[in-house]
Amino acid sequence: MAVASSGLVHSGHAGGMTAMTAMTWWRDVALDAWAIVAPVNCAGCSAPDRALCTSCRLELRPRPLRGVLESPGEARVAEGAALPIVAGLPYDGVARRAVLQLKHGRTELARPLAPALLAAAELLWATLAPGAITEPGRAALLVPVPGSAAGAAQRGFEPATVLALRAGLQVARGLRRAPRARDAQQKSRALAARLERDAAQWRVSARLAGRRVVLLDDVVTSGGTLRAAARALRNAGAEPLGCVALAATPRRAGESSIHWKFCGDHDERLGDSDARQDYGVTKEA
Repeated sequence: MAVASSGLVHSGHAGGMTAMTAMTWWRDVALDAWAIVAPVNCAGCSAPDRALCTSCRLELRPRPLRGVLESPGEARVAEGAALPIVAGLPYDGVARRAVLQLKHGRTELARPLAPALLAAAELLWATLAPGAITEPGRAALLVPVPGSAAGAAQRGFEPATVLALRAGLQVARGLRRAPRARDAQQKSRALAARLERDAAQWRVSARLAGRRVVLLDDVVTSGGTLRAAARALRNAGAEPLGCVALAATPRRAGESSIHWKFCGDHDERLGDSDARQDYGVTKEA
């Protein structure tokens, strides 16, 4: 994806002004003017007159985590039931607050959040077999996993899709949720049984049959939604290759926990395998 840049350099003052400094100055002027018309607070720290202040914007720099999404009860090798999963950020602090504000209608926050999603997608592409994404006639489709029908109706948009489009990623819609009856025994069921039941709630478009698919979500908690969607895709004849998300909430205990690792240019350390058991933050609306 080509990015055009301006070569503007203002040199009216001694020492001159770099193009980046000039762009920042003009951006601040524009934001100050807009704040008079439409007052706004920083989504990360509530500072006035900025949708996202400079210090909070820095907190959204990509910090990818990767793990493996396993589906108990399925043959890993034969069906590819263990899928690589990559998230662009831990779901905490500024990232969590910005995502919640995005879901409540502040879609302008998709722009500063998008680089983390793009970094996650690029890292996932790099882990897949050569040609899995671009092989002629079998190029993988990036398919968003829809949220709840109630949430979509209230918002009028799908956060994961908005983020992907802002990141320059093309999506293909092919999943939808079917109404599901309440199940009083859901929590007491074994994980494999819950996944089988949850997979049945998904309706898969016929155009995904025979296609390779990368699943897209905004926030991953236990990974249960992604596991069920992947199983539904396999049942419909599609081939899930992996999952990508903007952010992840590490779970450190339980049958459905995902063991995340932070990834960096020169750093790979455990992000989720310590002894802590508290993971009170869960995926919200």
